[in-house]
Amino acid sequence: MAGGRGERFWPVSREKTPKQLIKLLGDRSFLQQAVDRVLPLVPAQNIFVITNAAQAPEVRRQLPRLPKANVVAEPVGRDTCAAVTLGAAIVGARSTTAVMAVLPADHVIPEEKKFQQVLADAFDLASRGQVIVTIGIRPTEPATGYGYIKLGHDLPPPAGVRRYKTAFFKAEQFKEKPDRETAAGYVASGHYRWNAGMFVWSFVTITDGLERHQPELSAACHRWFEAAGKSPAALAKALARDYPDLKKISVDFALMEKAHNVVVAEGAFAWDDLGAWPALARHVPQDAAGNAAVADFIGVDAARNIIYDARTKAKRTPIAVVGLHDAIIVQTDDALLVAHKHEAQKIKELVKQLAASKTHARLV
Repeated sequence: MAGGRGERFWPVSREKTPKQLIKLLGDRSFLQQAVDRVLPLVPAQNIFVITNAAQAPEVRRQLPRLPKANVVAEPVGRDTCAAVTLGAAIVGARSTTAVMAVLPADHVIPEEKKFQQVLADAFDLASRGQVIVTIGIRPTEPATGYGYIKLGHDLPPPAGVRRYKTAFFKAEQFKEKPDRETAAGYVASGHYRWNAGMFVWSFVTITDGLERHQPELSAACHRWFEAAGKSPAALAKALARDYPDLKKISVDFALMEKAHNVVVAEGAFAWDDLGAWPALARHVPQDAAGNAAVADFIGVDAARNIIYDARTKAKRTPIAVVGLHDAIIVQTDDALLVAHKHEAQKIKELVKQLAASKTHARLV
């Protein structure tokens, strides 16, 4: 899944190049890294990217190994359940016995081998019965920006499997984003995992779930399945007809919280969804004062700042900071952002103001 509007990491991210398409950490975009992670398990011809019309050209440019038809643009954004349904229709048109993974394109997963082991085990389990596998991450802090999953009892391996390297648990309950006190209780109990939004299921399982819990999307899935079996043009025509009238709903609300066959795979690997600029500090070396800089940075009485220069090294000039604490400073060729770390979520409001401005709409 590679949509998004490019708001939280403005001014580096823009509408046509949201977070997953920018090179924020390293010389590969998050989307490229996501594809690289699954290529040892899934051939390029079986990897599909669900994006939107504005971003599809850049997605195809960044992923030349994928067939052009494997990059599919939604006509309008309708949240994650529509994207999941579309992906299922496309996969099912290839093979009704297929098992598919649904993976966000913008996660940071440095421990690739561990991730691949969990994904391989989840593929195998999902191929053996009608279970929905969701990958849960053991929380490292009482984060309030993630949903949580309460674990039930651990599950023995199915018949014919001696054991998996990955631990699996019955999913007991999905919890929405909690306040800090509640999150601290979840972490202390040891019985909760972060909901990372990564799922594995068979085509039969997902279509059965949609039929039970989301009949409107189930009907759309059947139509798209038929269209995808004809041609990319037929699918695009069907999507243009159906998408505007679909309700906006996440796959968590639409399916995961209603289903009774959900299994949690222990995501025993380092993970971060890098939700806003302050998260960069977890991945960039910090100086003695806690400044995380990807820039030619000079500071006096400057502490715990995020400094990022997106310009090429040839264009970079020193960014000097005096007496500033807990700030976000981001420089691009055409814009400069200065914000307080505790107000990072308001960057989305800033982008909306820019979009409404005749003078600055070009910066969105």
